[in-house]
Amino acid sequence: MEKVTLSSIKIPNAMKIINSLISMSLLGSLSLSAQTDKDSYLSIKKEIAVAIDKGNAYLKSKQAADGHWDEEKFPAITALAATAALRAPSYEKSPHIDKSLSYLLKLQKEDGGIYNAGHGVYNTATSIVAFVATGEKSYHPAILKGRAYLINQQTDLGEKAITDESSDGGIGYGGNPPRSDMSNTHLALEALRLSRAIAQDDANGKQPELNWDAAITFISRVQNLKATNDQPNVSNDGSFNYAPAETKATELNINPDGSKTMRGYGSMSYAGLLSMIYAELDNKDPRVVAVKKWLGENYTVKENPGLATKADPELGQQGVYYYLHAMAKALAAANIDTLPLKNGQEADWRKDIARELLTKQKGDGSWVNDNGRWMENNSVLVTTYAVLTLEQIYHSIPE
Repeated sequence: MEKVTLSSIKIPNAMKIINSLISMSLLGSLSLSAQTDKDSYLSIKKEIAVAIDKGNAYLKSKQAADGHWDEEKFPAITALAATAALRAPSYEKSPHIDKSLSYLLKLQKEDGGIYNAGHGVYNTATSIVAFVATGEKSYHPAILKGRAYLINQQTDLGEKAITDESSDGGIGYGGNPPRSDMSNTHLALEALRLSRAIAQDDANGKQPELNWDAAITFISRVQNLKATNDQPNVSNDGSFNYAPAETKATELNINPDGSKTMRGYGSMSYAGLLSMIYAELDNKDPRVVAVKKWLGENYTVKENPGLATKADPELGQQGVYYYLHAMAKALAAANIDTLPLKNGQEADWRKDIARELLTKQKGDGSWVNDNGRWMENNSVLVTTYAVLTLEQIYHSIPE
């Protein structure tokens, strides 16, 4: 059986260990553009590097004196901004980055979580990714404590260890009672996979591990695929919802038999693909095949597909920067250079996303979404998404 393994990307700065780890790919999947002409990326790669520097300069100008960014109740924004600085092609060690990491360290609680007032999983997962991005052993104790916190947040309601409740195996924001969702689950899985080598280091002793089989069960329950989803009222197009009984799409699917089912959408579908890669599902697994097919049939960099309606096309702009970030991470991790589309053509997603973001960057280096859902009218948050997306593209360009 073909499994996911870690592969390395040659990158200009040893501090970018995170970019090597995030390039985990499904072995056996053919690179859909094996003959990609690297010269065709030279010009846009330079533009991307300039945009990244401008975006990081904007973020630096918005940092508070104590090292945090934006709202203190969301340390995740500080973690995202720190990671954006650490992954920059032009990275140089800087006091402002160290200050942001120190700020996050001070927030770590006895339970291992890194948070101020709630949303423990989101804040802790993004902080772990930032610490891993440093490549420094001094952060390993905090990473291990954070991992234990995330693992303890895995939902297991009802009878233990048998995933008898729909939320079992997933991870939510960290509230009580737990309420698993695809967004928090994929961020937690990302943090756990990117830090796994640290946990497996014998020097750190025996460490807890997630119940990955249960996580796969939860992931399957969020996907619209009848053959592998044991929940009622799901469609069969391979897309992903937000949770087993919840979608953020306004409209429902109306099926040929008149029944109605939840409509999946782009950002959660890429989160689903990325989660399946982290969970080491086989490349030929029908769940992987189905979501790739849906993503190709609904490919766009202009909106978050599945959210727009005929009555209100602007709904497609909800979470579009989160969507582009998830897209870049998932397609790079899946080792897809060009994505097959429903018209028989193939999309060079790196160039498409990069051009879209380069066009939308403002003169001060920032990005912002006119649609404010999920805080995307916050220029600091959205700029972190955009910079991280461009960095993912930059470091994954075929050599």
